[in-house]
Amino acid sequence: MYNSAKRTLWRHFWVQTVVAAISGSLSLITLLWPDWIEAVSGWDPDQYDGAVEWAIVATMLLVTIVALATGARSRRQLRAAEGV
Repeated sequence: MYNSAKRTLWRHFWVQTVVAAISGSLSLITLLWPDWIEAVSGWDPDQYDGAVEWAIVATMLLVTIVALATGARSRRQLRAAEGV
């Protein structure tokens, strides 16, 4: 495999890993502190109903799962390219 292709796969792997870490962290923060959006931004999208917070948790968990899965695929492609 060409060096530029390996470099691209490594970049994809690290971007996907960082996205998974950030989205997983935001999901955990939202589970532990549901009102962080209101505290940080002053914006109350659901008037303390909690629906937006649960939507954020669900979305961030989905993003985390997808990013981890695509990152694992990139890592497998890199291992195959390196012959490991």
